[in-house]
Amino acid sequence: MSNIKIKRGVFDTKLELQHAGIRAGFPSPAEDYVHETLDFNRDYILHPEASFYGDVEGDSMKDAGIFNGDRVIIDRAVEPHNGSIIVAFWNGEFTMKYLDLTHKKDGYIELKPANPDYPVFKVEAGDNFEVWGVVVHLIRTFET
Repeated sequence: MSNIKIKRGVFDTKLELQHAGIRAGFPSPAEDYVHETLDFNRDYILHPEASFYGDVEGDSMKDAGIFNGDRVIIDRAVEPHNGSIIVAFWNGEFTMKYLDLTHKKDGYIELKPANPDYPVFKVEAGDNFEVWGVVVHLIRTFET
């Protein structure tokens, strides 16, 4: 099971960057170098009081493009829906999986990995389970 370490973020400090559009196809002419301000907090953190970072450990979500060592932003104020990537507190640990609500009328839900090497977990009434938050953004570092 992939685990996730939860970290409290400081989202009240503005991080402003100048950036230009980056094309993945043909090079763009100089006129495309229009600078905008990127404010991480304004653009990515909708609910600062309910937002956390999570450091991903493991590869159970690799087919969703989330890899060991990635960092995710988790928002506890976002309502999860069927298919959401969630952070759950289950059996005393935090884990990140797809939320499958299609069996709710049958009395259970499923936590599905994005890696066929891992099992699907069936969560039933009475289990020590809580949807802790919804993964809303992924941060990946390529070089340090």
